[in-house]
This record gives sequence, C-alpha cells and structure tokens, in this order.
Amino acid sequence: MHKIGIRYEDKYVMERRVALVPNHIRQLIEKGIDFEVVKSAKRIFKDEEFAEAGATLVEEVSDSKVVLGVKEMPIGYFKPDNTYVFFSHTIKGQEYNMPLLRDMMEQKINLVDYEKIADESGKRLIFFGRFAGLAGMINSLWSLGQRWKTMGYETPFLKIQQTHHYNSLEEAKAVISEVGAELAANGLADELSPIVVGVTGYGNVANGALEILDLLPVKEVSPAEMLALQSTGDTSGKVVYKTVFKEADLSKPLESGKAFELQEYYDHPERFESQFEPYIEHMTVLMNCMYWDDNYPRIVTKKYLKELYKNGMPKLTVIGDVTCDPDGSIECTHKGTEIEDPIFVYNPETDEPNMSFEGHGILVMAVDILPSELPREASQTFSDALVGFIPELAAADYNVSFQELKLPLPIKKAMILYRGELTPDYEYLHEYL
Repeated sequence: MHKIGIRYEDKYVMERRVALVPNHIRQLIEKGIDFEVVKSAKRIFKDEEFAEAGATLVEEVSDSKVVLGVKEMPIGYFKPDNTYVFFSHTIKGQEYNMPLLRDMMEQKINLVDYEKIADESGKRLIFFGRFAGLAGMINSLWSLGQRWKTMGYETPFLKIQQTHHYNSLEEAKAVISEVGAELAANGLADELSPIVVGVTGYGNVANGALEILDLLPVKEVSPAEMLALQSTGDTSGKVVYKTVFKEADLSKPLESGKAFELQEYYDHPERFESQFEPYIEHMTVLMNCMYWDDNYPRIVTKKYLKELYKNGMPKLTVIGDVTCDPDGSIECTHKGTEIEDPIFVYNPETDEPNMSFEGHGILVMAVDILPSELPREASQTFSDALVGFIPELAAADYNVSFQELKLPLPIKKAMILYRGELTPDYEYLHEYL
C-alpha cells in the first residue's frame, strides 16, 4: 500500500477545501492505508481533527507516492514517479497551464484529474459544481443589493452577505428566504421591476444556482416569454422571473434555415453562432453556469456591451460568471477574481475593470474558487464521492505499462499523464504544448 499525502492548498489565500475529510481518513487508516497531512491553519478542518483520525501531521509531503490536492499544484512541486490527483485545468489546453503540464511531463509523474473522473456514460462522479452554483447565486444576489445601493436604492437584498461570511449553507439559505418573504410582501421600486434572472446551463452548477434562486418568490418564463415581459405590462415587483437557457436558445446554425441539432453543436461548434444577444437587455442578472471552451461562440462580447451602454444604463445590472473562463463566454471577465476581492465593474467604453461596486458599467462577480466559500459542505460531499477510489489508488502498481495498470475505470480514464506521457485519450494536448 502506498502512503497517501494531503497537501496544503497554496494557490489562493481563501482556499479552505480538502479532498478527503478526517472521518474518511480514519476509515481508510483502519483499512491499512497510511496518511500524512500537511499542516494548514486556514483549512476548514483543523489539523487536530486529522491527527485524531490517525494521520501524521507534517510540514511538507515527504514519502507519499500518491498526493491529493484540490487546486493546481505549483511548478517545481512534483517528484518523479509519484501520482498526483487534483484539478489541473489543462484538459482544454488552457494556455496559462501549459507550463505546468510540461513540468509534470518532465518529472515523469502520473496525473489524475478530478474533472475527468466519470462513469461509462460520461457523467462526472466527483465534482464541486453544485457548490459553485450555490455560492455563485448567493454572491450575485449580494452583489445586486450592493450595486443597487450605489444607485440610491435600498432593497431587501442588502440583508445578504457574501457567501463565506455564513457559518453554513443552511444559515445562508435562511437569509435568502427572509429576503424572499420581504420581496413577496412589499415588492420593489417600479424602476427596478420586474427582476429577471437568466441562467445559462442546466447541469450541476446551474442546479446549485437555481436551488438558491428558488428560495425567492419565483415565476419561470421561457426565453420567448422573457422577451415579451416588458411589453405585456402584466408584471409584478413582488416576484423574480427566471429563465433557463439551453444550447438551442444560445446558438443557431450558421447555415440559414438549418435546424439546431444538439449532437452537431457538440461535435462541430464552429458551425454555429450566438443568438443570445437579444435576451441580454431584458435581464437584471445573468447567471452564466454552462460549460464553455473557445470552440463555442461567446454569449456576451465587449462589442455588444459597448453598443448596449450607448443608450444609457441598461436593465442588466449583474453578471454572475460562475463559468469563470478568462476572456471566455463572458468576454469582459478578464480574470477569475478572489474571494477577498470578488467583484468588479467593467466599463464598456474604456474596456477597464474597477475592482469595486462603484463606477460606470456592468458589475461582474467571477470568483474562481466559489465552492471554497462553502468549504465544509463542499469538502464533505466531494470526499463522499472520492473515498471509495482511494484503496485502489493506494494499492496500484505504477511500474507496469498503462495497459496493464489496474485502477477503477473512472480513475484510469481520468489519468492524463502516466509516467510523464500523455495517455491515449489525452494525446490531443500535444498540439497545445
């Protein structure tokens, strides 16, 4: 059995998650697996909890052959022949992490990426997505209240705090429910009504966002109905209108008159263009919760925002960019923000962000590690999904060929590097290197 190391998360100051919680480590130690845990004053589970579970507390991982983390591990960290399991953010060929991938290849390590651990149908098995959606929506509603305050409006949304200030998800939900009750009773000023929230996507992230939004008095409308809301005159300031956008709502074939086919969209995104812009000006909040890479059309471009703001301040007040791809589907997301500096106002006329609630433009909430704002619940759920794979990760013989390597299929399919070489499913990454 290989010893397992749990590393210290050093990419972000506020990264407080852990891949395995103390209770699961205790269960694994009882099965004969040794653990060393790097000390951390900021981790949501205290060092003492890991020590009580039977792990050895260390200043740095020393003799573990399998090392678990959450976010990217730094260049220069890796030891030859070891196995590292973390979110590497390399599978899209992300330019900013290609030096990291090259370093791991040079060190001849094994890399397992949580993002690719999936069942035979391709459904992800280990993820933080729901918690990104939960925290993303809480943060976006908090941001809405703060942004409206700079415009001179006092609303019930001012009761909401940024997610990490709450001791638990339940505490945050209770406050959102209070805001919902006040909204249903008293409504909002006519100038702010109707509140319309658009959500892109319908996976784990979007479902987390909707779990929070649905604590408010919500009425669901289709994309077409959203476009007609203002003109009907039959809206209320006491409800929140929500619209969920799917792929066919976002994009259309470049070929005129051609029907949208989902599989073609996945296989040949270059054959499609965005048709999202007509919806944008009708929303109060846009929650961007979908998967995106640069093969797909952007849904909000800087050029569009520049045109939108030529007619004065639009209805759109907040973009919650949970997808958080720098210069990505929301082009004005110039970077993922940090928990301690979570929002900026993007000025379409100057193409500059202002890291505050003040200023001319659109407020963007783009925290890169949203699940770490709910660190205890997020870690527990993640660990629940991961713990069953640990015994085989610890027992595997990493000296055999990749074909002979005995690991559960979901783990083996998530192995991007084996002894420093890209495995068959990931050879496409050569073109990005």
